[in-house]
Amino acid sequence: MPQVSARPDLTNLDLESLAADVVAQAMKAGASDAEAVAREGDEFSVNVRMGQVETLKESGSRGLGVRVFLGKRSASTSTSDLTAEGIRQLVDGAMALVNVTEEDAFSGLPETAEFGTLSSDLHLYDEDVYSLPGPERIEWARRAEAAALEADPRITNSDGGSFDAATGRKALANSRGFVGDYRSSYAGVSVAPLAQDANGAMQRDGWWSSARRLADLDSPEAIGKEAARRALRRLGARRVPTQRVPIVFAPEVARSLIGSVFEAASGDSIWRGASFLAGKLGELIAAPNLTIIDDNTMLLPTGMGGFGTSPFDGEGLPSQRTVVVDAGVLRNYLLNTYTARKLGMKSTHNASRGLAGAPGIGCGNLYLEPGMLTAEQIIADVPAGLYVTGLIGFGVNVVTGDYSRGATGLWIENGVLTHAVEEVTIAGNLADMLRNVTAIGNDLEFRGAVASPTLRIDGMTIAGA
Repeated sequence: MPQVSARPDLTNLDLESLAADVVAQAMKAGASDAEAVAREGDEFSVNVRMGQVETLKESGSRGLGVRVFLGKRSASTSTSDLTAEGIRQLVDGAMALVNVTEEDAFSGLPETAEFGTLSSDLHLYDEDVYSLPGPERIEWARRAEAAALEADPRITNSDGGSFDAATGRKALANSRGFVGDYRSSYAGVSVAPLAQDANGAMQRDGWWSSARRLADLDSPEAIGKEAARRALRRLGARRVPTQRVPIVFAPEVARSLIGSVFEAASGDSIWRGASFLAGKLGELIAAPNLTIIDDNTMLLPTGMGGFGTSPFDGEGLPSQRTVVVDAGVLRNYLLNTYTARKLGMKSTHNASRGLAGAPGIGCGNLYLEPGMLTAEQIIADVPAGLYVTGLIGFGVNVVTGDYSRGATGLWIENGVLTHAVEEVTIAGNLADMLRNVTAIGNDLEFRGAVASPTLRIDGMTIAGA
């Protein structure tokens, strides 16, 4: 049995004070404004294949980044060297860079009055993600794989079962008085079995569970059985003829469509004119039954914060809920301070921040509001069509809206799932697809920061045999 520690070592580093001290050093060095972010985290990951440990990783990381301003010039640097000398070099490097960068009229920190952090407990952290002794974490991965292998004689092989756990801390400070920090945690279990039919043809699928605390994970046995069911239903997959039929997207793939809407509504895409949603605010761009929300403040039914929940965004603005599409009408773009200034608008508090570089734009908990129908009811209403359970490739162009991706799934005939389908491409245009959403399921479940219930979209083309 590999040696596994109870948990990776954490320091007692005061990240808030560290970030504030870096800001003070940058201001002393001549910056007109400064911002610093400090992070510390640890991670455990194990993958077990056919009962044997294949990979095992335990790691810890610390990092520090600073962004300095000199009027309308800005520059950033980052380091993992948190010694006094490392921090001095970090600040000196940023100040050297800012003197040779070009001015940008839209550059700068948010206004002082805009900063803030949510005061309520968002339940982003739970110590229990490391409550299992090391050998038991490995055993969880082994149990998930074993459950899949034991589910059916046709499950003959596996790409492995895994168990992951991680915790992290983040602090942000700037020269306009903002200082904030928070902790987060994560745990996950997954398995990917292979099924084989009588002719030797093999199919692979998988399933997973993830949560901010161990207690909210599905059992390894439940994950293994569901993964086996999904692999088995793909046996006998074949192509179908090229045709134009309704497409029903399962929740685990429908969320990628919502992610494409986020990309198209992102301020970076909008101000560059690189989005089919540019200039569409206030217009009906989707079916009237479609509402998309980005909520950085959300608590899940478990009482824990969502994977996109945080007390403040990457610039120190308090997290908020933003309606992106309301009953089919495009109400908001998703903006950080820079893109908001470019567009003459206000930030939607969607700044995302790494250690280096200027803030980007990230979603919080982005989701499509659920409807009233079950997935079974949606499928039952389709005379002929494809129930998509897997997507391949990245064929989405948010500039034009063109959509073309490889797909796998199950064929629907007279409202019944009949046989598995593979080696087909589904195609359409996002603008048309959003308008042609004819049914929305009631099965919204957050397995990540982006989520969607089952979706039916009419008028798409399957390119097949």
